[in-house]
Amino acid sequence: MNFTLLITVVLTAITLVAGAYVVAKLLGPRSYNKVKGEPFECGIPTRGSSWIPITVGYYLFAILFLMFDVETIFLYPWAVVVKEFGAMALLSIGFFLLVLVLGLAYAWRKGALEWK
Repeated sequence: MNFTLLITVVLTAITLVAGAYVVAKLLGPRSYNKVKGEPFECGIPTRGSSWIPITVGYYLFAILFLMFDVETIFLYPWAVVVKEFGAMALLSIGFFLLVLVLGLAYAWRKGALEWK
């Protein structure tokens, strides 16, 4: 492995990031006031504390969505090469989908997909 190339790339990356930071600090606007420090929600002034507890169901729903969304992305490469690998590809995707369906059934049974 060519370590000179690796060191050059790392130093170039560090230089570009530091340079962008310095240019932003020098040329960026500097106006600080009390209003800039307040939370902003669609132009509506906040009432009370912005640190309110949020139901865990929202996070769970979002994580489940991301999980199943990413799982479907993995189906595309399989569909492209399924003819080349034959029965082994079919068996492996069958196992993949079985695990996916079992995960969905588990989440459904636990009530993670119910919006309360």
